Amino acid sequence: MSKERGEALPVHVHQGEERQDGLEKANENLRSAQAELQRRWQYLAEAQRLSHSGTFGWKVNSGELDWSDETYSILGFTRETNLTLDLVFDRIHPDDRERLRLLKGLATKDGMDLDDEHRLVMPDGVVKHVHVVAHAGFDSSGNREYIGVVTDITERKRDEKERQALSRDLRESNARLEEAQSVAHVGHWEWDLETGVVVWSDETYRIFGLRPQERPMDIATVRAIVHPDDRESLYGGVDVDLVAGVNPVAEFRIVLSSGDVRTVHAITSERGRGMSDDSEKEAFGRPRKLFGTVQDVTERKRSDEERQSLSRKLEESNARLEEAQRVAQLGYWIWDLETNRVTFSNETCRIYGLKPQEDPIDLETIRELIHPEDREYVFENAERAVRDGVPIETEHRLIRANGEVRTVYSPGDLKRDASGRPYQMFGTCQDITDRKRAEETLKQTQFYLSEGQRLAHIGTWAFNDSSHYWSDELYAICGLDPKSGAPTVEEYLALVHPQDRASTAENIRLMQEEHRGFDHIERIVRPDGQMRYVRCVAVPVVEHGVFKGFVGTTMDITEQELLTLELRREEAYLAEAQSLTHAGSWACNLVTREIFHSSDENARLYGFNPSQGPIPFEPFYNAILPEDEQTIRAKLENAIIAGADYDVEFRIRRTDGAIRFLRGIGHHSPSQEIGEYVGITMDITDRKHAAKERERLRQLEADLAHINRVNMMGELAAALAHEIKQPLAASITSANALLRWLAHDPPDLERARAAADRIEQDANRAADVINSLQSFYKTGTLPKRQIVDVKEIIAEMTVLLRGEADRHSITIHFEREGETPEIMADRVQLQQVFMNLMLNAIEAMKGAGGKLTIRLRSNPEGRLIVSISDTGIGLRTENDEQIFAPFHTTKSQGTGMGLTITRSIVESYGGHIWATNNQEAGATFHFSLPSKVEASA
Repeated sequence: MSKERGEALPVHVHQGEERQDGLEKANENLRSAQAELQRRWQYLAEAQRLSHSGTFGWKVNSGELDWSDETYSILGFTRETNLTLDLVFDRIHPDDRERLRLLKGLATKDGMDLDDEHRLVMPDGVVKHVHVVAHAGFDSSGNREYIGVVTDITERKRDEKERQALSRDLRESNARLEEAQSVAHVGHWEWDLETGVVVWSDETYRIFGLRPQERPMDIATVRAIVHPDDRESLYGGVDVDLVAGVNPVAEFRIVLSSGDVRTVHAITSERGRGMSDDSEKEAFGRPRKLFGTVQDVTERKRSDEERQSLSRKLEESNARLEEAQRVAQLGYWIWDLETNRVTFSNETCRIYGLKPQEDPIDLETIRELIHPEDREYVFENAERAVRDGVPIETEHRLIRANGEVRTVYSPGDLKRDASGRPYQMFGTCQDITDRKRAEETLKQTQFYLSEGQRLAHIGTWAFNDSSHYWSDELYAICGLDPKSGAPTVEEYLALVHPQDRASTAENIRLMQEEHRGFDHIERIVRPDGQMRYVRCVAVPVVEHGVFKGFVGTTMDITEQELLTLELRREEAYLAEAQSLTHAGSWACNLVTREIFHSSDENARLYGFNPSQGPIPFEPFYNAILPEDEQTIRAKLENAIIAGADYDVEFRIRRTDGAIRFLRGIGHHSPSQEIGEYVGITMDITDRKHAAKERERLRQLEADLAHINRVNMMGELAAALAHEIKQPLAASITSANALLRWLAHDPPDLERARAAADRIEQDANRAADVINSLQSFYKTGTLPKRQIVDVKEIIAEMTVLLRGEADRHSITIHFEREGETPEIMADRVQLQQVFMNLMLNAIEAMKGAGGKLTIRLRSNPEGRLIVSISDTGIGLRTENDEQIFAPFHTTKSQGTGMGLTITRSIVESYGGHIWATNNQEAGATFHFSLPSKVEASA
């Protein structure tokens, strides 16, 4: 029907309809274009919102501004605001405003493009960072206008600050992206999955070992660069992640053309997805492009490995630190000043005797663990530290639960908040019990050392290039003040005696230059002028082959040195005396036959040369004559067994063949080893010869005395014969006459009686002759008497008879009981009494030796009683008076007159003499003498 109408309508009608249709179609196209435009504007607005970027237009001449919604949002204005540049400049940060005004002026004048970052201050005080990019152009009227984009980069700025140390990727703009990638070794890439084209940034080329934009890339080329061992896992993992809807992240190796292997980290994101129409059904929901970054993390991997290694080492270090704390008994503590509770480390818990725990401990519990005597001190220090804001440092004792007392050292310091208020105290706790004990021991040892140095007069010193140390005793030895410090070498040399200074200086020079030690004696002159002898010993100190300095001692040996000098003089005197007396000294062990000492004279006695050095025991012993050796050996063995002294005489044959008589005396101390003796050896050859000669002379004297006694007896007999011959002859004649008168018959009694009277007279006359001889000492002129000291007479007689007694191995002893009276006597006669009685005692002990004892005492009547005892054979007769009779003797050569004369002398003083046998052995002769008072009366 329409066709029919059309055929009937005129041409212009048909033309109008065509125009109408064209117009409607144009309108439809316009609406479609507008819808498309609107959709694009919506996309743009959304894109601006998502990217925080807004667009703007600025007509320079009119100042008219045209902003997108996002621009209003970024600058903090609403659509209702009447926009002007002044309002915009009011929002610009004061520090950036002037620069923007200058930039505006240049834009107005030159029409330059704009690219600037600056800050905005929002009404609420928030500061934003914006990036403005604008292009200058002209509108349809020919007026200059700017079209641009403003981007809120506040978050990016913030993110850049936070990630500044890690990465530089994607900084302010695409223009600086490559630079950031170069700096951060991060490149980006884009892979078109439909075409297979790969687009790389310059840095990506560099990462893969290629020159930037050297050649176009495709996936096959990229795949070839990936390390063969990583290809399948890389691309397979990307496919899995894309299907799962997550952005793939991979780390893989690449092999550069140089053969170098690098490790890269790649992050992939989707660029866009395919449309869901029928023509692209297979690709529905799949990305068309992949975009990503690639970063060379080779160095980071190495750093990570190093960090991991460091982390392991740190863990090991922490473990070692924990172990070190345990070994060093050092823990830490944290005191919360607000809660008043303390947190202990494990080691601190162990120090306090507690089980390790993480929960804080109440302060009162800790207070109870501190020793009561230290508790107040510790907490006062803690309160003072908190109050004054100063560190704390305490040393106190604590008592563990088992009662053990430990000493700890605990320093601490305050921690403060932003306002400066202390809120916590952190400190350490170290168990120093052993150290304290060691310090006490060290102090005691140092005291003992110092006291020992003082007592021994030994000072110590140390010397190196940087310091010089002297002990107190060394200052005292040198007479210096410790306050002045150790003297220099020059100052010390000034103390040295001038005669020793050169040698001392040379020793010090060698010590310093050659690092050698020394040991020498020198003299010093103290400041007070006193001279002292000192012995200096230096020892070099070397550690691991490195010379460190010297240590040494200085000993005051003045007394020892003076004593040594005196000893040397005495040794010289002794050596000279030994040489003059032919006596040598020695010390040896007779069992081990080891000689400790043998004087020079001792060697010379045997004919040895002392200058040839030490002489062993055998040459000395082998010099003894064989006939004497057995006797000597027996005596020495007996002495060694008994641990007793010995005195032996023996003969030796000297090295020159001469025979000498020697006497050896050995002394053994109980403190010595078995067989150790000290003694002397004397050459008694001359004394032996002299003794032999004296014995011969003594024998001659005895023979002469015997002859004299015989002659005296002869003379006495002649005198007696002469004196009694006549009375005896007359008695005989009268006796013959008596016999004749009695023979008469009858007997002539008168004449016989007369003859008998004559016989009696003649006999009495003979007796008178004998009595006159017997009382010779009685009838003579009385000797002159005086007060005598009996003790002196005994001493004189002892000295006089000592040789006789020694010859017969007899010892003489004197004893006195209490006070004895003085007597009046003739000194010579009293000496004769003592000599007769002491000689008789010696005669009684000849051949056996013994002991002669002289005793003095007084009796109740005040008389002096003298007793002379021996240990001889004793008296042989029961009639004690008979021994005092004239001519009575028990000795083969005796005259029988000694005791008679002795009794005569004693009785001449009014005294009395008698003899008794001892209970054990020997006899005792006693005599009494009146005291001085009795004698004078």
